[in-house]
Amino acid sequence: MIDWLYRYPPLYPGILLKRYKRFFADVQLTSGEIVTAHCPNTGPMTGVSTPQSAVQLSKSDNLNRKLAYTLELIQVHDNEPTWVGINTFLPNRVVKLALAKHLFSELGDYSQIKGEVVYGLDKKSRVDFFLTGSDEERPIYLEVKNTTLSQGRLALFPDTETTRGQKHLRELMALLPLTRAVMLYFINRGDCIEFSPGDHTDPIYGKLLRDAIALGLEVLPCRFDISPEGIRYLGLAKLKI
Repeated sequence: MIDWLYRYPPLYPGILLKRYKRFFADVQLTSGEIVTAHCPNTGPMTGVSTPQSAVQLSKSDNLNRKLAYTLELIQVHDNEPTWVGINTFLPNRVVKLALAKHLFSELGDYSQIKGEVVYGLDKKSRVDFFLTGSDEERPIYLEVKNTTLSQGRLALFPDTETTRGQKHLRELMALLPLTRAVMLYFINRGDCIEFSPGDHTDPIYGKLLRDAIALGLEVLPCRFDISPEGIRYLGLAKLKI
């Protein structure tokens, strides 16, 4: 029996015709019907938005939605046919489920999980998860980053310049060493076994990440197997800094 962390709702297969204006994707369903789906991903989706790729869509019954379909998965052929998760709202939901099951042994013992906790020098940022346990244990600030870019079996983040990501690293660095700061890279494809910062897309981010690690930032490059059935945790990728 497969231990799914998350099960997708019934999905509708099709072929990607084009993705445009960030939030729209035209897809031809297997029935031949062409639909416009919501693309829940604000990034450039470098390497994972090639026209004529196989995709999977979910469908909402909410009559108030302008677009009934949502782009969930796209298939790439970088190493072997691999499904890649497109919906950037899912990683935090999946990580929350994994935290509840204590799947990430590297985090140690904690008893409380809080989401979207205010932090940062200006108190205008929210960390994805705040974990606490006994008084003897330092609290953990944990940030999640969706990762889809790859070179061969090497996963890379980010896939474009990210001033927001740079800010998150600086704010996590400011928490050290009084608390534990953890960056969890959600590798949203099962074909990558290593992880590195994407220096060619954002060299500033790469330098900040290395500086943060030197100060004590913990990095968890987490591998996930993605399929139309669901998502399961595969363990950590090898960190290459």
